[in-house]
Amino acid sequence: MFGCAGCGAVLTAPVSLVALPVHLADAHWETLHPPLLEAGSYAVDPAPYGPPWRQWDEVGATEAAERGRFVPFGALSDGPSDSVLLAPGDMRGTRLILERAGGYCMGIDGRDGPNLACLTCDLPVGTRMDDCGYWQVVRLVPQAVVRLPAPPEQPIMDWAELLATGALWHRLSGYRDIPAGVALAQVVMAAGGVPVEVATGPVADLFGRALGALVPSGEGAKRLDMAGPGFGEPAADLLPVPVHPRTGAMWQPSAGAVPVPMDAALWAELAFPPHRSRLPAVGGLPAGVERDDPLPPHPYYPFQPSRDAFRYTLARTAAVKESWLRAIYDRGC
Repeated sequence: MFGCAGCGAVLTAPVSLVALPVHLADAHWETLHPPLLEAGSYAVDPAPYGPPWRQWDEVGATEAAERGRFVPFGALSDGPSDSVLLAPGDMRGTRLILERAGGYCMGIDGRDGPNLACLTCDLPVGTRMDDCGYWQVVRLVPQAVVRLPAPPEQPIMDWAELLATGALWHRLSGYRDIPAGVALAQVVMAAGGVPVEVATGPVADLFGRALGALVPSGEGAKRLDMAGPGFGEPAADLLPVPVHPRTGAMWQPSAGAVPVPMDAALWAELAFPPHRSRLPAVGGLPAGVERDDPLPPHPYYPFQPSRDAFRYTLARTAAVKESWLRAIYDRGC
């Protein structure tokens, strides 16, 4: 639980620490988003966030690098680092500061800074955002809150438990282009400018077109496949593997291949695709019975990883200053 640093009042329900969701790298414009985090969980964002915002030319490359930004990508925040993120429904004992409740069209976007105040002492303690084009989230100001004694956090599941309970699949699967863009950036960095040969299968479906446009082709290619718990470990040089949703630790291959981090829910969708038909696995329909179940959904256009999430990820790694990677960053996916 978190409390107000000014008066000690309880501000949140009991919550457990989870890894920062990679979906924060992008959002779908003009779309109402669900909460970024599950109820009962919180994450810490190490990046500065909140007004005042400054442009790259005002800040300069040196100061921007100190804030974890190595190439121009949007405005830079002069707000605090290490803000605590949680679902809006987990907040307690606060009120909305109405004069800071501005937004674009359907909610609040946090443009005016902290807009939640402690009911007991009126200290601004956080910023709620729920406008269209934003993940629904509350960002607690780190200097305005303190940890309070709370019940023990839920035990951390191992990979077998995560698979058995279905905990890897979650409600954000409709936004799979965002973690795909983040993972694509990780693949490109892991390849180090060398050609990439993509194994036939789900990885090719996800990354094939984008990698064909981003990395060179030719001899000496590194083979890209996927591996993970309950799935196996094929012979490859680069292996996208799931990141534990609680700890943020990658599943580790045993054969010496380079692991490439991937959002666990996206990985699970690729490794164990959901059943999309009610037809029996063998045989056919009885004579005289007409098919009436819905056909599997087909996209209107080929899948494309999020370009903004791809560039967001590269912009936050010092390696992007290398000429080969900077050229890819400027081109985008």
